[in-house]
Amino acid sequence: MSFADFHRRSIAEPDAFWAEQARLIDWHKPFDQVCDYSRPPFANWFVGGQTNLCHNAVDRHLQTQPDANALIWVSTEVDQEVVYSFRELHAEVQRMAAILQALGVGRGDRVLLYLPMIAEACFAMLACARIGAIHSVVFGGFASHSLASRIDNATPKVVISADAGSRGGKAVPYKGLLDEAIQLAAHKPAKVLMVNRGLAAYTPVAGRDEDYAALRAKHLDAQVPCTWVESTHPSYTLYTSGTTGTPKGVQRDTGGYAVALAASMKHIFLGKPGETYFSTSDIGWVVGHSYIIYGPLIAGMATIMYEGLPTRPDAGVWWSLVQKYKVTSMFSAPTAVRVLKKQDPAYLTKYDLSSLRALFLAGEPLDEPTAKWISDSLSRPIIDNYWQTETGWPILALCNGIESQPSRFGSPGKAVYGYDVKLVNEATGEVVQGTDDKGVVMVEGPLPPGCMQTVWQDDERFVKTYWTQLSGRWLYSTFDWGVRDADGYYFILGRTDDVINVAGHRLGTREIEESISSHPNVAEVAVVGVADNLKGQVAMAFAIPKDASGLDEPAARMKLEGEIMKLVDGQLGAVARPARVLFVTTLPKTRSGKLLRRALQAVAEGRDPGDLTTIEDPSSLQQVKDLVAPAG
Repeated sequence: MSFADFHRRSIAEPDAFWAEQARLIDWHKPFDQVCDYSRPPFANWFVGGQTNLCHNAVDRHLQTQPDANALIWVSTEVDQEVVYSFRELHAEVQRMAAILQALGVGRGDRVLLYLPMIAEACFAMLACARIGAIHSVVFGGFASHSLASRIDNATPKVVISADAGSRGGKAVPYKGLLDEAIQLAAHKPAKVLMVNRGLAAYTPVAGRDEDYAALRAKHLDAQVPCTWVESTHPSYTLYTSGTTGTPKGVQRDTGGYAVALAASMKHIFLGKPGETYFSTSDIGWVVGHSYIIYGPLIAGMATIMYEGLPTRPDAGVWWSLVQKYKVTSMFSAPTAVRVLKKQDPAYLTKYDLSSLRALFLAGEPLDEPTAKWISDSLSRPIIDNYWQTETGWPILALCNGIESQPSRFGSPGKAVYGYDVKLVNEATGEVVQGTDDKGVVMVEGPLPPGCMQTVWQDDERFVKTYWTQLSGRWLYSTFDWGVRDADGYYFILGRTDDVINVAGHRLGTREIEESISSHPNVAEVAVVGVADNLKGQVAMAFAIPKDASGLDEPAARMKLEGEIMKLVDGQLGAVARPARVLFVTTLPKTRSGKLLRRALQAVAEGRDPGDLTTIEDPSSLQQVKDLVAPAG
């Protein structure tokens, strides 16, 4: 079947199409209805069916390949490598599940994970799924303030953390940040389960903190059966930055997610049981959920979980793993490839990469020079793909498992099956029909299986944030501009809102602004995303000081800039720290007081800011021009 026919069928006959894909997973109880879309834009998939994510990721493979590799944990930070078979992973997950149950966790309870890239993070996610608990992973790079807001929103019964992560051979302590976050949060988790790696000393909190190793020893022979849950039962929440300071908990279901991942592994990522998959992401992000933990394991593949940098001990470390474990599909981000581009190209030819079918990239726009360089260097297909935390799996990609299609540099591919993608003119609300005409990338409801169900505990915000009604039809907005060429390939042009993409991590500018504003000498601030050759975008802040006396001196400006960076680092984590903080006397606004962010961004990038007829004070932009010229 051609891909065009495959896609057409998924849109025209969704029930028949998705009922077929649903055969890729095990069901404890068959579903009664494929999709209930009686309350748009809310879609319930595989209604009445019962299944379990952990069963599909681990238990079902025990019958066919119990001793095949399942989890390959590699840390170049602590020089350790441990391989778990499906049988061994099954045992570890049951131990973790028994520990969670002993700490009072049951079906529907939330468990928050604040962990580095260690095997225990994988055990914990699967254990939660096993017992019907809802996990919420917070990226280890977030600091106490961000962590506290997520604790308050998720209200976890238990938090699982570790003494420290490690980066570049240096310990990054977690426990102090966690203690501070729990202190800041209104909600107090009953228990904290600590994995002690021996990297950083910490003091346990009496009556609250429990030691993982001690409890694991108690439950070595634990047998914890899977709790069968409704297909629509939430599997996890994952927080994404929005344009407001409050993070949104993306809520995912169980059955729809399992089916979507199983189908994507077959049709997009070309995975087969017994093979090895390597995603270089982090479990704190959606790629880590979908394509380090659940997707590869559901497909019966071994998955590599890597703690470390792409350049340590040298720039060949990833390729050495491809050779050693015969990786067939690899998934990374353009930023990582741009880092490798700066290293000795000999590392790309040093290792046997013959097992690799394709390198998949996502997380941010892939520029053509980078795509061409890695494609020429590897002599393997480079398949870009585009999606979001909210969708959980690709919206745009090439489904070479259906029909082989050529990659086009600069394009993440075509609309994936199940996604009825439209380009909509923002001004008129009309669907753009022609080629090369810009529009907002939108998806007509219902969203396919695996996408977000709602915003955790806030249905209203889900509808208000993401959905637009057009001639009685519900359309989901990605908040990205795009164009489509004559062959159906899409090209992403950038955001329509104030979310920026730093090395594949989406950050809300508002959250960074709130943090900077808490500095006693900041009266007002604007943060914009500015193009960067390495990271795709970096955050740049323009601040009006309350007291500018003394700031004529470069050393004083540098001192204040350093203070502000340290503040953001402490509140939100290094991932949110702006690349520059520049000081101005006024910010460019319209006469009605609206901040001209796009003009600010254009000037910061050295572009023409366009129509400025509504600007109140033209000198405000001139200041920015003068500042960024040397800062450039």
